[in-house]
Amino acid sequence: MDNSSILILNVDDNDGARYVKTRILLSAGFRVIEAANGTDALEMARKEAPALVLLDVKLPDISGIEVCRRIKSDVATCTVLVLQTSAALIGRDDKIRGLDGGADNYLAAPIEADELIANVNALLRLQRTQTDLRNSEERFRQLAENIEDVFWMFNISDQRLLYASPAYERLFGRPLAQLQQTPDDWLEAVHPDDRQVVQADWQAFLSAGHYDQEFRLGEEGAVRWVRDRAFLVRDDQQQPYRVARISSDISERKNMEALLRQADEHKNDFLATLAHELRNPLSPIRNAVTLMNTVPVAQADVHQKARDVILRQVGHLTHLVDDLLDVARISQGKLTLRQQDVELHAVIEPAVETVKALMESRGHRLRIAVPPQPVWLHGDPVRLSQILGNLLHNAAKFTDPGGEITLTVTLPEADRIRIAVGDNGIGITSYNLARIFGMFTQGASTRDRMHDGLGIGLSLVSKLVDMHGGKVQAYSDGIGKGSTFVLEFPLRLPAELAPAAVPKPAVPGSLRLLLVDDNVDSVSIMAELLKMMGHDVVTANNAEEALVQARAHQPETIVLDLGLPGIDGYTLARMLRAEPAFAHTRLIAHTGYGSDQDRERSRAAGFDYHLVKPARFDDLEQALQPQR
Repeated sequence: MDNSSILILNVDDNDGARYVKTRILLSAGFRVIEAANGTDALEMARKEAPALVLLDVKLPDISGIEVCRRIKSDVATCTVLVLQTSAALIGRDDKIRGLDGGADNYLAAPIEADELIANVNALLRLQRTQTDLRNSEERFRQLAENIEDVFWMFNISDQRLLYASPAYERLFGRPLAQLQQTPDDWLEAVHPDDRQVVQADWQAFLSAGHYDQEFRLGEEGAVRWVRDRAFLVRDDQQQPYRVARISSDISERKNMEALLRQADEHKNDFLATLAHELRNPLSPIRNAVTLMNTVPVAQADVHQKARDVILRQVGHLTHLVDDLLDVARISQGKLTLRQQDVELHAVIEPAVETVKALMESRGHRLRIAVPPQPVWLHGDPVRLSQILGNLLHNAAKFTDPGGEITLTVTLPEADRIRIAVGDNGIGITSYNLARIFGMFTQGASTRDRMHDGLGIGLSLVSKLVDMHGGKVQAYSDGIGKGSTFVLEFPLRLPAELAPAAVPKPAVPGSLRLLLVDDNVDSVSIMAELLKMMGHDVVTANNAEEALVQARAHQPETIVLDLGLPGIDGYTLARMLRAEPAFAHTRLIAHTGYGSDQDRERSRAAGFDYHLVKPARFDDLEQALQPQR
């Protein structure tokens, strides 16, 4: 080490002796300052902060032993090393007295040069070691006091607590002073149900050699979770002599685990219910088809009934899928409203139509009361009808056959509209009432075990109402007392309402059509229906066949599935548009992809229309008609 950075104070009233010692120290590379008496030595020790004081015992004003004591007792100089020297006081008792006075070493004259330098270097090495140790301890202290975890240190021999960081009081909620007096005081903070197990494991740590526990702190209602770990600290002989312990707050992790478990349970419930919901409509559809294949065509009423069953069940499946997609789109921020001024009846009538068949099949009476004057809302008419339809559908499901359902519209304020959908059905418990708008939430079942659905209809209602700036609340006096759902929306009266143009019904004409779909059953049934309407129809099941048929028949309209094998519908549309013969041919996408992004992609690929499966036949007919 470079000694030039080390300052030594040489104190001796004998000029000759002081000179000799200074020369020896300088030759070893040290920087040296001198004092000839104790008073000057004390002042220079405070002012210059030397690393070491070479101090003679016999001084003219203050004895060297007293000077040493004062240096060591002063906070500003207590870390300065003191090497006591004497030419007269060289006895055993003199050395003991000097060391007891605080000296770090005591040398008797005559002192050889190499002996002096060796002693100085030895003391400096000791000082560096002590400084490193203090710095290490300070770093540990700052680390332990600034982390959220509690750090503990115990002595193995008597299990005495040596240290606990300040985080103990924050986590365990008990005074650190009490812990220092009673090392087992921390157990009082452990939850009563966990205390016995935790105490047993902690006491068995030394014999078991392992301790890693998760337990609760506090009482019910104010519980925090802790992970508690301990390990042995070993000396240089690999013998354990202390126990280090770390206690971490894992409440947030436990809460997240609980939420994940709950989400997993919801997922399992949802999948089980979804399987049930999807199988329910498939059974009557299959039975209806079997009935139509069995009963003679002459029994038209039986065939009509079977067709009605199929249409209702397909409508139920479509409604189910639409609800699922809408909830996903809202949660991802993808659903947008197409708002416009719409008259109240234009919202109510489509909503009633969606549940008419269900209510008729269950013998429900629907009573509708609306204001006599026209009432105008500003919103997305499709979504507003969907909101009412879901509430009416919910009322029909949870009302026993023969029940009564009401739809009442009032105007409590000039700028507010209130719509109440009530029933005399099974009602809602107070527990379910508080969570009825949550995802997958369902109440009790009706006596005829009407299928309850996925529990997403009301969640969708809540989200759509919120998007319209309204609010929805549920009321019920309990089981068997029925329920009422109340909607409130702001009214915005338009300044002037122009009468809507009523489109003239299009008259279908014979068209050359190409249907492209890899689902053979789907494309063949659609082809038969369109042929019955007088159209000239050819079909293809992939892009290659479609190109061949298109070039051979030159269709006026091509109805094209997007999810084709190999070359998909988007690419096929671009290929067709690239040929001059099909530059103006009408392209209709008929697909299961119905998001806004899918519609944008189909427009970019050159499609004129985008129909989502299962498309209503009326919508297909409308898309087939030439623009007027």
